[in-house]
Amino acid sequence: MGLNTSFLKVDGEVKSPRAAYGETLVELGEQDKNIVVLDADLSCSTQTCMFQKRFPERFFNAGIAEQDLMTTAAGLAIAGKTPFVSTFAMFATARCLDQIRNSICYPNLNVKIVATHGGITVGEDGASHQALEDVSFMRSIPGMTVIVPSDYNEVKEAVRYAARTDGPFYIRVSRTNLKTVFDETSYKFNPKCALKITEGKDVTVVTNGETLIEAVNAAKMLEKDGIAAEILHTPQIKPFLAKEDLIESVKKTGRVVTVENHSIIGGIGSVVCETLSENYPARVLRIGTNDVFGQSGEQRVLMEQYGLTAEKLYEKIKAFLK
Repeated sequence: MGLNTSFLKVDGEVKSPRAAYGETLVELGEQDKNIVVLDADLSCSTQTCMFQKRFPERFFNAGIAEQDLMTTAAGLAIAGKTPFVSTFAMFATARCLDQIRNSICYPNLNVKIVATHGGITVGEDGASHQALEDVSFMRSIPGMTVIVPSDYNEVKEAVRYAARTDGPFYIRVSRTNLKTVFDETSYKFNPKCALKITEGKDVTVVTNGETLIEAVNAAKMLEKDGIAAEILHTPQIKPFLAKEDLIESVKKTGRVVTVENHSIIGGIGSVVCETLSENYPARVLRIGTNDVFGQSGEQRVLMEQYGLTAEKLYEKIKAFLK
């Protein structure tokens, strides 16, 4: 399996993407006094507490009033501040869709929504807290940039990119501690291209977020069966600027599998199908949650239940290729 080792770690350690977010907020706060941070009574869970400790005068806890959280961030943006707004992905999107659409995106304000605890890996909190539709919600709003990073170092790069880029952003940060995939000294976030993690000829696998490492491990298993999977990592899915990279890969492999810790409706699976149907039609298998709610359970058990572990991906991809 041909790995592009220039930006990858061979044996990366397990680190917290949420901690990466908190640390980067402090770094950015040191550089720019206009950066402010807002949270909805979950600062320890989102790790915005790091910024609160360092810059208490620039931290605002809205309490369990997420709609107020978003409109307050809009007001601060109008006043010239750069607000970073955080809570769980379910509360940041489904509960605040009206405010995000009309108060942030419609006037194109410079508000950065960084939501944690997306997907079924929220675990025991169950369906009420497992945001399986958040990416779809945010993709549907004009002007919103949507990013789903895959490890500690990519979270840092994505947050820095959002800070220096004007306009509304939605960045989804996983609850799960993840194996570090990208090298902190050489990896740079580039929204214009897909990262080719492995070289392959038999199937293109498109993924992002915490399922990237599962796809990499599945590709290793497939390789033992003589199947060469080409993995494309696409952290920015709106605007989707990696169209040419996707088409180039699919012209070679002819078949595509998308993998995401999200509903197959509206996420990376939909992005790929929309892009290919308009440019280069090909067979696509979407792997994610199949138009169902989540359930309560341990993270790894739920990943297996919904077919998102490396072993389940290996089985599904092999069956698809037959």
